[in-house]
Amino acid sequence: MTDKFDKTPAASPAGPVSVSGGATTAPENIRAIPVRHVGRWISGAVVIGLLVALGYAFSQGDVQWHAVGDKLLDRNVVAGAGRTLLISILAMVLGVVLGVVLAVMRLSKNPVTSWVAWLYIWFFRGTPVYVQLLLWFNLALIFPILNIPFIYKDEMTDVMTPFMCALLGLALNEAAYMAEICRAGIQSVDEGQTEASHALGMTQAKTMRRVVLPQALRVIIPPTGNEFINMLKTSSLVYAVTYNELLRSTSQIGSTSYAVMEMLFVASIWYIVMTSVFSVGQYYLERRYARGSLRSLPLTPWQRVKANLASFSNRPSGGVSA
Repeated sequence: MTDKFDKTPAASPAGPVSVSGGATTAPENIRAIPVRHVGRWISGAVVIGLLVALGYAFSQGDVQWHAVGDKLLDRNVVAGAGRTLLISILAMVLGVVLGVVLAVMRLSKNPVTSWVAWLYIWFFRGTPVYVQLLLWFNLALIFPILNIPFIYKDEMTDVMTPFMCALLGLALNEAAYMAEICRAGIQSVDEGQTEASHALGMTQAKTMRRVVLPQALRVIIPPTGNEFINMLKTSSLVYAVTYNELLRSTSQIGSTSYAVMEMLFVASIWYIVMTSVFSVGQYYLERRYARGSLRSLPLTPWQRVKANLASFSNRPSGGVSA
């Protein structure tokens, strides 16, 4: 014989509790006790201790901190920071334009243009920026006279000024990297987009300009912003061609005032400020171009702060109700 089972549903554990006389009482609140993460507290304490030790070491070093504050907004320093910003923007604009052209040449079915673009990228990515700057700076040793028939003729030393050497050195090197970034962005667009454009009678150039490139921007923009931030720091290498940018301006002040380390701190502060400002701009630019690929955009830093504050204010104080 088989045992008989009671098929009546059992009372829910969270349901009301019966007492004598038919009265019911509400269940007690469950007090949720969070898990204690001892390792987090220990690692946090170790990191804070290391930061305190580092700060104490710098406070005891032979550093004239008042000189850092005094020279932070010095006229020559501010002018050097402005020239750093100028050369970075111009070099980045030229690098992006030339990079797009090289990317299109690299993807071309013409073997000559494709091979020339590959050779350019291979050379400029294979040699250091510092070496390229020195090559442009000493170009007069090979070509004493710049002679473009019927257009322009002058001595190379007058043409290759420190500004021109810095601009060409940074821009042409950046173009090689931007060519690969743009090529990756163009290849990320589905080929069906190109086929549909050609079916509508659009030319190859118009398809690239009106269909492919706008969609490729979503892939191109993030690394381009990162390249510009890197350009701000790489611009310090133009010190080698005597262009009076931020690092050279601070070094000149440090050599005359014997505050070498202090002026290096000043230059570091300016670089951090500039890169931080453009990092914020890069974040919002990426967020804008992500609208076509994400269902919900990521929260901005201010929105995250408000959401965290709201979660703390809405947290119940008496535990979690059953």
